Amino acid sequence: MENERSAFINIGGEQYELILTTKATKAIASRYGGLENLGERLMKAENFEMALDEIVWLLTIMANQSILIYNLKHKDAPKELLTEEEVELLTSPLELASYKNAITEAMFKGTARNVVSEGDEGSKNQPGA
Repeated sequence: MENERSAFINIGGEQYELILTTKATKAIASRYGGLENLGERLMKAENFEMALDEIVWLLTIMANQSILIYNLKHKDAPKELLTEEEVELLTSPLELASYKNAITEAMFKGTARNVVSEGDEGSKNQPGA
């Protein structure tokens, strides 16, 4: 079942769901000073190694959200969290570059506003209108 706020990647032959949760958003904001700074930070990474480190960190954080959610719902059979070292060992730089799109997709879905516009009719229901 595909989650409307996630994207999927394959690491070491296993599928991981990337989800932007509030917990992940707080971690990303803490590291980058806000989600809006993330894209700029990735594009301006001083060198290739630093860019790879950032992508590995983001993949690990976002993939672990689905594992943490699973563990919350299945306390009797928790799964191990993915580590940055595992991501580094089980991926190639080429794969990481393609996973940037999945990160972007999951972040976009996680922050998208699903607003249904009904013209001006909605303003009638607002207090003071």
